Amino acid sequence: MTILFTTWERSPAATVTTNRRPRTTHRLPARHLSDVQVAALAAAVRKLHAAVPSEVLRAVPTRPDHAAELVARIRRWTPSMRPRVSGQVAQAMDAGVAWLASVHLDRPGAPGIPQVFGAGDGNLANFLWDGSTVRIVDFEDSGRSDRAFELAEITEHVASWVEHPLDVSSFLSQFDVTRAELGRLWDCRRLLALVWLFLLLFDAGDGNRRNPADAVERQSQRLLDLLG
Repeated sequence: MTILFTTWERSPAATVTTNRRPRTTHRLPARHLSDVQVAALAAAVRKLHAAVPSEVLRAVPTRPDHAAELVARIRRWTPSMRPRVSGQVAQAMDAGVAWLASVHLDRPGAPGIPQVFGAGDGNLANFLWDGSTVRIVDFEDSGRSDRAFELAEITEHVASWVEHPLDVSSFLSQFDVTRAELGRLWDCRRLLALVWLFLLLFDAGDGNRRNPADAVERQSQRLLDLLG
């Protein structure tokens, strides 16, 4: 198998190429992942994060939908969405928005947070399993990011919990995160859980529901649990 992907226009030198024998690949199964599959998933993510040399990565544009963009989006969504919710969903939204105002995730990250090349999409459907190795597809939104944000995007994506939950503790234990990264990881998980609360509300209201009927309520509880 030859995988060749260029993920931005301004840095053609940063193309990543890997060569492998052809194999049959499948999306990671729609059931609980085995320990072997979780380890393979983490290995693929680690490899991707280190795929672009640091001197090249500095010239790579920031990926879309980074933390600052998501904060701005939540601020735009809240005034119109808040009057439409009640009960636990309203409680979770209020708690999330209040928390968000206190953490300043729209500001540049701490200097100790290493930059990585991120795929830009945490959907497990983009991780293909060939029986021994996980391979990653869909780099449309890839770019420069940081590891904490990229890991949080995987753990908090609706595909990682709505039907067959990813073992988050097992997955995250495969990464040697620093103290600074650990704090940012928790903040990014809360931010993305809040984003998904809004996205699931939009999904529930557009007449073409793609997620289970109770997804909004479950997401509100997930957000409350993360906020502690």
